[in-house]
Amino acid sequence: MSYCSYIDHMQPEERRLLHKNYHDNHYGFPIHQDNELFGRLIMEINQAGLSWETILKKETAFRNAYSDFNISKIAAYTEKDRERLLADPGIIRNKLKVNAAIENAKVIISLQKEFGSFEKWLDHHHPKSKEEWVQLFKKTFRFTGGEIVNEFLMSTGYVQGAHNESCPVYKKIMKAKPAWSSK
Repeated sequence: MSYCSYIDHMQPEERRLLHKNYHDNHYGFPIHQDNELFGRLIMEINQAGLSWETILKKETAFRNAYSDFNISKIAAYTEKDRERLLADPGIIRNKLKVNAAIENAKVIISLQKEFGSFEKWLDHHHPKSKEEWVQLFKKTFRFTGGEIVNEFLMSTGYVQGAHNESCPVYKKIMKAKPAWSSK
């Protein structure tokens, strides 16, 4: 059963609505703002070993804890900020994941200087096979394994697979011209 049809059968209703909102309005849609792209990467990294539902429930807490995903602010985080994040019960308190967010923000700043934006860096490397993307991300960022990279790229419209072609959201995404549809 695909994610698209699986949502309709979720119980209780609160859980179904949480997933449906993400599915219908976010999953697979292109993101053009660097801070939001980075926010999705943070969330995908934090999902490793956990359910996506856990991350969806904590999205607001992630935004608050990580300065609304502002890349410049996160890149400037100090040891005191790391301690604050590791003590925040609203987010995933994993030292490797917290450190990855801060270090990856610094990497994105240098990518922005070289390519103009994180999105343009992604566009510059598109298209690639999953294996090539994973290799590139592992070389460039921290805490980015195969599943994290695949879900990040799928959830931001860089690779297909977020929705079945029969899903009504698929048609909305195609109208939004994701990166993978024009290359």
